[in-house]
Formats: sequence, C-alpha cells, structure tokens
Amino acid sequence: MEYCNFVETKIHKMSIANNIEKIQNTLPSATTLVAVSKTKPNSDIIEAFNAGQIIFGENKVQDLVAKYEVLPKEIEWHFIGHLQSNKIKYLAPFVSLIHGVDSYKLLKAINKEALKNNRTINCLLQVHIAEEDTKFGFSVNEITELLESGNINELSNIKICGLMGMATNTKDELQVRKEFCSLRDTFNNFKQTYFSNNEHFKEISMGMSGDYQLAIECGSTMIRVGSSIFGAR
Repeated sequence: MEYCNFVETKIHKMSIANNIEKIQNTLPSATTLVAVSKTKPNSDIIEAFNAGQIIFGENKVQDLVAKYEVLPKEIEWHFIGHLQSNKIKYLAPFVSLIHGVDSYKLLKAINKEALKNNRTINCLLQVHIAEEDTKFGFSVNEITELLESGNINELSNIKICGLMGMATNTKDELQVRKEFCSLRDTFNNFKQTYFSNNEHFKEISMGMSGDYQLAIECGSTMIRVGSSIFGAR
C-alpha cells in the first residue's frame, strides 16, 4: 500500500510539471502565466516552482500570507480575489500584483499601506465585463471618471499596470469572446487616451483554465490558470 501511495504521488507531481510545460509551450512570448494555487498544498506549489513557475495567485489573504511565510522568497505572489480594505496591511509588505482593484476607496487604502511599507504596489483595475451580477469591477464609465478627475495621480505608492476582467460563466463561446474583446478595446482606449506615455500600463489579465486560449486570441497578456496545472479542486 505504501508503494502504491508513493507511485500515485510521483505521478501527480510529474503531471504538474508536465502541465506547466504544455501550457507554456502554447503561450505567446508576451503572455504571463499565473499559476492559481488556491486550496493547493505547499508541496504542489514547490513542484510547480521547481518546474520553473515563479508567479502564483491566491484569492484569500490568510492563505496567501501563510504560504508566503514558508515558501521560497523567489516566488512572486499575485492576489486575485476580492480584496477588503482591512486586509491590505497583511499583503502590503510583499505582494507583487493585486489583480482585482474595483474601487477608488480600495486604491487609496492600498496606497496608504504601501507608503507604510516604503513600497510601490502594482495594481490592475478590475472591469465588470460579465453579465453576471456576482462579478465585481468598475464600469468603464467609472474608470473614465476616475482618470479624468486626476485623483489617481495623487496616489504615488501604487502603479496602475493594466486591466483585469472575468467573463460570464457560460459555454457560449461567442458571449465570452465578446466580453474579452470588450476588455481589450477598453484597454486600448485607456492606453491611448490616458497612459500613452506610461510603459507600466501594459497588462490585460483575462482567461482561466477553461477559456485562456480564447482570451489570448482576444489580446490577453496574463492568464490565471489553476485546474489545468494542479487538477480539479
């Protein structure tokens, strides 16, 4: 029985490395893979790390902090969940990128904690592109108003690196494609209008295990993949 368990574990670990290699081989050079490690044990993350994966994404602050404390410090941690203002202080010392910033209030809170830690924290503005009310995010008009106001320029300890969006959870590929393309078009408009001289505004974070190839076709520069690497939760 112990031998069988060893074999199963060995196969599982080899599959993580193989899955990463397969995905990386299909990605354009400008596309970044974020390995979504939420709910996964540290041993799986170590296996992915040893296979060359550096960037990992978590959606719960407590889990992310716990993993940061014990896993290799070379790992770049992205926070990909819905972030509450009172939890930012736990991430501020080390987080590499916050994907889902969905309010000016949250931007101000991130800036405040970044200042305390003498850091500049990279952020993506989350745009509500899905038809589902359960998804978070700014409307395009809300971001436009924020950028027009100039208030965001006063937040010197954050860096807006692009946009993030989540498509509707549907098997309708035309629907998903339309939503991904709308985020790409919004990014291009903001880049041209507000960030034309800003080299940091370059990321479009969209696409997960079930739709990342479609997202790349629509212009994604950053995909968030979990189950296709680590297996189903």
